[in-house]
Amino acid sequence: MPIKAREAMRTQDPQVRVRNFGEVALGYSDGQAGSEAGRCQQCKKKPCSSGCPVGVDIPAFIGLIKDGDILGAARKIKESNNLPAVCGRVCPQEEQCEKHCILGKKGEPVAIGRLERYVADYERQVGVETPPLPAPSAGVPDLAGAARKKVAIVGSGPSGLTVAADLARLGYGITVFEALHEPGGVLVYGIPEFRLPKAIVKEEIDNIRKLGAEVRVDAVIGKIDSVDELLANGYSAVFIGTGAGLPNFMGIPGENLNGVYSANEFLTRTNLMKAYRFPDFDTPVKVGKRVAVIGGGNVAMDSARCALRLGAEDVYIVYRRSEKEMPARREEVEHAVEEGVKLNLLCCPSRIIGNVDGWVEALECVKFELGEPDESGRCCPIRIKGSEYTISMDTVIMAIGNSPNPLISQTTPDLRTGRHGVLIADPETGATTKQGVYAGGDIVTGAATVISAMGAGKRAAAAIDRYLRGV
Repeated sequence: MPIKAREAMRTQDPQVRVRNFGEVALGYSDGQAGSEAGRCQQCKKKPCSSGCPVGVDIPAFIGLIKDGDILGAARKIKESNNLPAVCGRVCPQEEQCEKHCILGKKGEPVAIGRLERYVADYERQVGVETPPLPAPSAGVPDLAGAARKKVAIVGSGPSGLTVAADLARLGYGITVFEALHEPGGVLVYGIPEFRLPKAIVKEEIDNIRKLGAEVRVDAVIGKIDSVDELLANGYSAVFIGTGAGLPNFMGIPGENLNGVYSANEFLTRTNLMKAYRFPDFDTPVKVGKRVAVIGGGNVAMDSARCALRLGAEDVYIVYRRSEKEMPARREEVEHAVEEGVKLNLLCCPSRIIGNVDGWVEALECVKFELGEPDESGRCCPIRIKGSEYTISMDTVIMAIGNSPNPLISQTTPDLRTGRHGVLIADPETGATTKQGVYAGGDIVTGAATVISAMGAGKRAAAAIDRYLRGV
């Protein structure tokens, strides 16, 4: 019996969406969601759930969709995932839960991420249910009758929000400290509006506030207080989830020219500071006619697609491997190409050339060929001698990865760091080298996915609970 085809996601027309910042993917209709849920085989061993970093009971929530109980499906997802509307949009399901779906062995897997998004959006439309707030330390029987213990969360990105929600549900006093003026971390400064509308992030955070968590913005830990001062001033534990926000550069000539951005700066100005709505928001960002984005990940795709929407005429992805090796999600690459982004593959910048006034005017590149696979499993790029060439360019955006900001480690001597400044923490518990201090997400692993950071947050929350109960 042939496998029923997967329901296609509706999207804005590429020629229309490239001129706006409205969401590209438009979600499933009720009929599409019911049809797609009907494809699920309800496997008893739940291989899809084994691929979910936060352990969502995927067959159970899809079964509730099939039964027409959409709010029940939302409750089921939220038993494990505090940010379903976010994860349904930006998680690489094709490399996680959907990769393990048995339908994928002979055809297309169940569209788990799209169904998660459908459920979360439905719940938002009809009204999100707030679970009953626990009494202080109600979920902590060993603390019954004692003063409510407090936990400080440093960073309001995916890992920090996950820890905040899980511990708030257990009755702990939660304070989230966010360095920027809006909470959400990479969800608000890094991911463009057309992939993740900021109103959705705000609602997800508001739902966590309703659990009793306090969120303080413009609060730079390491400046207003150190981690040691938090522990001395009433917090029984600290979770560090400050991400990897320090941009990496190539170290080639010309990176200090005007017209060279880090992807962090470019995306932060565009997204968090609303440059795409200039002059309504007084945050101008200069985008030239010809833009080169260096890198092949999701951040590079986001930067390239933003540049097009901000008025660039020609936008190039410059990547030293082939399209097959690109770490970006396949869907994001396809959307970028549909919108007009050009892939300049198997090449890498060797220098950026400027004019007499110090502005970018060209990019010198060298060609590569692919050799044997390296430790990442991707074919290793090999430089072709004498293959240098120059292309006219007036803006260059570096999207080649990030490292953790060293502020926390520099102001907390007991915290050990590893390569590129990541915090050393137990992968199963998030426990750092300092008692009572836990960490998770990109500050431990380096730049990774939203859902992997959330998985680290869930493990750390459980470990913090055990630590505070003394078990």
